[in-house]
Amino acid sequence: GLLQAFVESGRTAELGLLPCGAGIDFARGLGLSGEVDLALKRIADAKAHNVDAGRISYVDDHGALASRHFINIASLGLSGATDRAVNADKRKGKVSAKALFYWRTVWEFMRYRFQDVVITVDDGVPVEARVALVAVANGKFFGGGMMIAPDAELDDGQFDIVILRAAGKLKLIWDIRLLYGGRHRNHPAITILRGKKVVVEPLGDAQKNAALLDVDGESPGRIPATFEILPGALTLRY
Repeated sequence: GLLQAFVESGRTAELGLLPCGAGIDFARGLGLSGEVDLALKRIADAKAHNVDAGRISYVDDHGALASRHFINIASLGLSGATDRAVNADKRKGKVSAKALFYWRTVWEFMRYRFQDVVITVDDGVPVEARVALVAVANGKFFGGGMMIAPDAELDDGQFDIVILRAAGKLKLIWDIRLLYGGRHRNHPAITILRGKKVVVEPLGDAQKNAALLDVDGESPGRIPATFEILPGALTLRY
């Protein structure tokens, strides 16, 4: 909303964050307290920092072209299915977000069919892969505390692109635990790239491989999708 109302019109605003959502992953990456008074004091005392944001163009659930901005992480595949399951779960807000995201991730993974996509980063050679997940990260955390992009920085003008390729499901489910500590960099199914623009398209059967999107915890549509970095687009107090 800020990006549409202020940045693209040439106006400016400073954003302060109160961590009160289900996952609070972006706030977690900033080290913000979940206690309201402490968070307010920190906002009042903090200096302003310019941070990057992202813009994603995609196909919505009605088949129309759409776009929106994101500040933390946009991804596709298992994460999109998990988003929809978490947001529809009646226990949301009543149980630990970490537990809810973890068990929904495992449950959706058991049902998930790996999808074939082609990934192009900047002007590089397209990468064809059968994937469980592709995360285009500005921040470090998603999914209620998973450090999917441990080396991501909010102000470096680039995305960290984390590709989780298809592998044995039982082994991958066991290895999900590695994500919480960012210990997956050298996992054989993981590829990490960096870039300013990412295009992900279905490979082969477009309908079967039109992976669901996750955009900062919501699933508004599916691929094909284009992700673009907007350097220094937002001013945060943290």
